[in-house]
Amino acid sequence: MEMERLTKEGEGPPSQGKSVRASQVHFSINTSGDDIEYGCCGWALLILSMIIIVLTFPVAICMCVKVVQEYERAVIFRLGRLAKGGAKGPGIFFVIPCTDEYRKVDLRTVSFDVPPQEILTKDSVTIAVDAVVYYRVQDATMSIANVENADGATRLLAQTTLRNMLGTKSLSEVLTDREHISSGMQSTLDEATDPWGIKVERVEVKDVRLPVQLQRAMAAEAEAARDARAKVIAAEGEMNASRKLKEAADVMSESPNSMQLRYLQTLTSISSEKNSTIIFPLPIDMISNMLKK
Repeated sequence: MEMERLTKEGEGPPSQGKSVRASQVHFSINTSGDDIEYGCCGWALLILSMIIIVLTFPVAICMCVKVVQEYERAVIFRLGRLAKGGAKGPGIFFVIPCTDEYRKVDLRTVSFDVPPQEILTKDSVTIAVDAVVYYRVQDATMSIANVENADGATRLLAQTTLRNMLGTKSLSEVLTDREHISSGMQSTLDEATDPWGIKVERVEVKDVRLPVQLQRAMAAEAEAARDARAKVIAAEGEMNASRKLKEAADVMSESPNSMQLRYLQTLTSISSEKNSTIIFPLPIDMISNMLKK
C-alpha cells in the first residue's frame, strides 16, 4: 500500500527516487573564497601559526614572503580552502607556512600539436589529419580548482573535437574549407574549456594526408581534366584561325594583285633564312591559262 501511495503521488519507487535525487546533485566549488568557515580547529591553527611567525620573525620572513613573475599567478589554499581575494600576483605576496599551500599558474600562451588522427570522412574516405592549438589560462583559480590537469584535458579535448568536426565533412570540404573548420574547432574548444579558465585563441589544421591509392586516382583525374582542357583550347584555336583565314581570303579575292604581292612576300621571307633551295611560286592564273591551252 505504501508503494502504491508513492506511485500515485508521483514520487515513484524508493530506488527510483534515490536515483533521481542522486542525478540532481551537482558538485560546485567556491572559487571566490568568500564566506569560508575554518571552524574552531582551523582558527586555532591559524592563531598558533601567527604566534610562531611573530616569535621567529627574522627567520619566518624568508618562508612567508613569496614572489611570482609578471606572467604568473599564485593560487593559495589555506587549510585546504581557497584563500579570499583570488589569485595573487604579480610581485610579492604573503603566505602562512604552516597552513598555506600555493600553486603557480603560467598565463602565457601555450601551443601544442594535435597528433595525427585517423578520420573517416562523410563520404567514407580515411584520412590522417593533424592540427595545432594555441591557448592561455585566463582564470588561474578556475584552472586549478575545476580541473585536475588543465593542459592534459585541453589536449585530449582537442583530439576528440578534431575527430568529431571532420567526421561530418566530406573530403572536398576538408581540403578546400580549412578556414571554416579551424574557426569551428576554435569556438567549440573555447566554449568547452571556459569552465576550466582556459581561453582557446587559435586552431589551425596543419596537414591532411590521403592514402597513396587515392592520391594516384586524384592525380590521374587531374591529368585527364588538364588533357581535356588542352584539347578544347586547341580546337577553339583552330576554329578561330580558320575564321581569320576565311576573312583574309575574302579580302584578297577582292584584289587579284594582292595574291602576287603575297607570293613575293613569301619569297622574301624564305630568302632571308639563307636556304640553299629557293621555291619560286608561279601565279595560279598563268598555270590555269597553260592548262586551258
